[in-house]
Amino acid sequence: MKRGVNMRIGHLVRQAQKGNKEALVQLIMADKDAYYRLAYSYMGNEHDALDAMEDMIVTLYEKIDQLQKGEAFYSWSKTILVNRCKTLLRKKQRLLPVGDESEASFAALTEDNPYRSTESEMNMEVLLSHLNAQQREAIELRYIHDLPYQTIADMTGTPIGTIKSRISQGIHKLKVMIGGEHYEDNRGEVKRA
Repeated sequence: MKRGVNMRIGHLVRQAQKGNKEALVQLIMADKDAYYRLAYSYMGNEHDALDAMEDMIVTLYEKIDQLQKGEAFYSWSKTILVNRCKTLLRKKQRLLPVGDESEASFAALTEDNPYRSTESEMNMEVLLSHLNAQQREAIELRYIHDLPYQTIADMTGTPIGTIKSRISQGIHKLKVMIGGEHYEDNRGEVKRA
């Protein structure tokens, strides 16, 4: 089954590389929800997420001929999306006046998010907000967006070992935070936090 899917993706990519816009649209629409969730996780609101997706689509159209392996389309396009999100966030930071970050992050958490429907998901957002940016990004890409380690490494331009380390350290921090007074050190001994 997977081989058939890869062949279809490869066929659509070849068509898009020949200038067939409809083939590119089919590729994008087949995974539009995953693109949106990924963009939203970086941008924090629908408007900016859609802007990032729009930028990604333009970039895909302009650079589709550079893609060597058609079956790599989705990891390649998601890498472009992440890069567009990061660029937009950098531009936004230069334009925003300095203010109370905790108020802004609370507002982002309580904003109406169509992909966060339960209180436990909101609690997870609060927990993840205590991690450093690299740990949070790696954990979200791995466990929320279900991307393989290699894809995350490619998307972020970071060695795969560093990605695994960030995830491991982030999960350890989360365990300490939710584990109360006790946690296990790396030798399995129970320590008081």
